[in-house]
Amino acid sequence: MVGPSRPQFVFFGSSIVQLCFSHGGWGSILSDIYSRKADILLRGYYGWNSRRAIQVLDQVFPKEAPVQPSLVIVYFGGNDSMGPHSSGLGPHVPLDEYIENMRKIAIHLKSLSDTTRIIFLSCPPVDETRVGSGLSGILSELIRTNELCQNYSNACIKLCQEMGVEVVDLFSAFQKRDEWTKACFTDGVHLSAEGSKIVVEEILKVLREAEWVPSLHWKSMPTEFSEDSPYYLVTADGKRTLNPSEWTFHREIQWD
Repeated sequence: MVGPSRPQFVFFGSSIVQLCFSHGGWGSILSDIYSRKADILLRGYYGWNSRRAIQVLDQVFPKEAPVQPSLVIVYFGGNDSMGPHSSGLGPHVPLDEYIENMRKIAIHLKSLSDTTRIIFLSCPPVDETRVGSGLSGILSELIRTNELCQNYSNACIKLCQEMGVEVVDLFSAFQKRDEWTKACFTDGVHLSAEGSKIVVEEILKVLREAEWVPSLHWKSMPTEFSEDSPYYLVTADGKRTLNPSEWTFHREIQWD
């Protein structure tokens, strides 16, 4: 543990979470946006479904922890939505069970503290052509269709509306982008830099519009050690120093 303490933002989910620092991922972008404002903690697990998630809820989010997260962003659904395998093995989770698993996750997170905020990410679409053609011979046939993705996305959104949980509709957001099947994915499922930018934009929109006290939007949060200092670079007139604490010009996108 290092200080000073900052609000903790935890990302909890399957591979779209585990890989969110790869390929210009949404986790790396948010870590930059929230530098000196919040600590980003990654709890991503490649290949997981909502069944696995509820098995470890108490370990990942212990209720007795002295510090609870200020924000938890949750993504499960892509693996759950895959068609069932004839062997009974595999990641598929029936829709009704998926809904109940996500409900359990939301209930557990709400119980952590009165100030723990939650955002669910719904199941995004996939590039069906690449998913169908990208098999290596190691895996059996993958049943992953946008019809299934949409069903699980809609179920997640409906559940969040019922429970008062903020949700990002990734299934719709991706398809607003021109040539989204080519632009948003590295392999038809996992996110490219362009896909991650959409995720960031949608998350920031929720954080900007949510009526949370305190606000968790980056522009509303204090910047650590942001006071002026005589040790910063000196201005051209030689009379003062220039405080760089809020500089953002290095960013590819000036996020709102």
